[in-house]
Amino acid sequence: MTLTRSRLHDAADRLIAAADAPRQCEPVRDILGDNDIASAYAVQNLITEDSLRRGRTIVGHKIGLTSPAVQRQLGVDQPDSGMLFADMRVIDGATVPAGRLLQPKVEAEIAFILAADLVDDLSEDAVRAAAGVAVPAIEIVDSRIRDWSISIVGTVADNGSSALFVLGESRIPVADIDFVSRAMVLTEDGATVSQGRGSDCLGSPLLALQWLARTARDNGSPLRAGHIVLSGALGPMVPARPGSTYASTIDGIGSVAVGFAGNAA
Repeated sequence: MTLTRSRLHDAADRLIAAADAPRQCEPVRDILGDNDIASAYAVQNLITEDSLRRGRTIVGHKIGLTSPAVQRQLGVDQPDSGMLFADMRVIDGATVPAGRLLQPKVEAEIAFILAADLVDDLSEDAVRAAAGVAVPAIEIVDSRIRDWSISIVGTVADNGSSALFVLGESRIPVADIDFVSRAMVLTEDGATVSQGRGSDCLGSPLLALQWLARTARDNGSPLRAGHIVLSGALGPMVPARPGSTYASTIDGIGSVAVGFAGNAA
């Protein structure tokens, strides 16, 4: 059973204030506990409503915690989801300014730009047909919660610990792509820091998309044609170090890069 609306607002207000500052805040487990996922999504919805009132525009969804390596890193055992807003997008090859984020980490993923709604028929064939095009992507995750002290509830409430995302230039029709075998390499200033395959993302990025389609529909925000979907990390996330550049290559899909400005003197 979800908490009272007043308590849900308490958790949402804490996370909103932290994002506005920006500053790290205390974990919301004192309000939500560690297992009430329904309440966590209710808090996420309150934060989304606040964002829309401020004039932000939803452009898609993200799936998180799809990689076993990332689940182990954060001590969780299931995926989550969050919303993508237009102001979260960073141009391929651009540099994130110093001070914009709190404690960012980088993940390499496959994104989809949907060609059709995903509402009723969520079979594997329907999901592949609706997936549209595959795009190489980097998600920059960031937690408003101090020192990444989160459970599944904390990250769900905090919009899936989302921050920014970068899409590469290539657009590959999904058609008959074997997503399971796609290999990913993520580098930091040219040195490999993370590797993985499509099979590391809930078995396949398309299976992750199918999971998200069900979750988003059940939460009242179904996936629509034109939405960008970040399907989840293909390998371990890595801390984003000031002054460094991160580049991901996914075979058969393409490449994408983003830099982080050095700390101000």
